[in-house]
Amino acid sequence: MRTEAYGAATGRLSGFLENPVVGMAPWIVFSLLVGPGRFEIAVGIALAVIVALVVAGRVVHRGSSWKLLEVADVVFFAALAVIGALAGDGTLRWLETYAGEVSNLALTVIAFGSMAVRTPFTLQYAREQTDPALWHTPVFLRTNYVITGVWGLAFLVAALAGGFGDLVLRDPDNLWTGWIVQILAIVAALRFTAWYPGVVRARARGEPGPGAASLLLPLAGLLVPVGIAVLVFDGGVWWLGVALIVAGGLLTKALQART
Repeated sequence: MRTEAYGAATGRLSGFLENPVVGMAPWIVFSLLVGPGRFEIAVGIALAVIVALVVAGRVVHRGSSWKLLEVADVVFFAALAVIGALAGDGTLRWLETYAGEVSNLALTVIAFGSMAVRTPFTLQYAREQTDPALWHTPVFLRTNYVITGVWGLAFLVAALAGGFGDLVLRDPDNLWTGWIVQILAIVAALRFTAWYPGVVRARARGEPGPGAASLLLPLAGLLVPVGIAVLVFDGGVWWLGVALIVAGGLLTKALQART
């Protein structure tokens, strides 16, 4: 019984570590946490996350090779930790303000750059969950190009939102540009990553796949907590918070009826 439970737990951990979202977790954590007075904390947490994930990956998958995203994670956050420790007050203030945009732009470059060299970064993760006979098929490769491209767009949107808040609004902690827009972009990419492979598999079998309603349902549900956040933290536009809560509830019901 214990052996079966251990095997099941190991299998779940293995599946978790084989998801490309795991490689992006330190960047997502960092970009959402960093801000005035929080640079060292954000870097420390992001670095701890990637170290823990790399160690867990090597324990579960002994002899597995390093992935592009893992290398980028370690180099980027270790470099930021060193720079933060040695930086003067002026440099530290600049990092606190713009490091989130720098990290999102770096991820954008990694995503589109990996596509440019014909090795979308999700490919290394997808191969660990797929029969080697499918690794070089056009459908498998195209699926990874699409998913990697969606992640690239999500990080670009997050970078532009953060840059607008910092450079135009002069408000790094703006609720919309620093949090809501960036979180929505990441959640949309997460949902697409889970949804799109099912669509591809259904098409290959000639069957109807998951519809757009199943893709949009979690995003519609997210409108409710966003509306609550607006009510709590941005009372000047309380009406918008109420509208988002109502819209989220109505859209969720409508989409549930179509799934």
